[in-house]
Amino acid sequence: MMDIQIFDHTEEVPQQHLDLIANILDFAGNYLKLDVATEISVTLMHNDEIQKINREYRNVDRPTDVISFAINDEDEDIIMDPEMAEEIPDNIGDLMISVDKVAEQAEFLGHSYERELGFLCVHGFLHLNGYDHMKKEDQEKMFPLQKEIMSAYGLER
Repeated sequence: MMDIQIFDHTEEVPQQHLDLIANILDFAGNYLKLDVATEISVTLMHNDEIQKINREYRNVDRPTDVISFAINDEDEDIIMDPEMAEEIPDNIGDLMISVDKVAEQAEFLGHSYERELGFLCVHGFLHLNGYDHMKKEDQEKMFPLQKEIMSAYGLER
């Protein structure tokens, strides 16, 4: 299992949702054939906290559902022997998720809270792994893969 750290800033998220996050991210990691030593963190928060982060890092002054902070480990300055390099886990980054947005969007889209939470985890996870949807050709790769992972996991619309 990947090393998945989950931080609940709301202190309100039930254990079953924390388990869902860990399980779907591990499933997605296996689906993409990532090394089991891969690390990721997820922070759950309310709209006010994610709005501050969105404003500070993206210059968008409103709450959003998920923000992905990818970590680029391609530091050319660090020189180490290959054996040591293999022992260092690959930290792909951090996901920030608004539990308020999860609830709002689940209601708006007419599906379960769990489905929306799982979707945002997978969506953000794919961003951390280099997928994007700004251009049509990128959408054509990311969106079908997202749907494939969700279906394989069993969280379809």
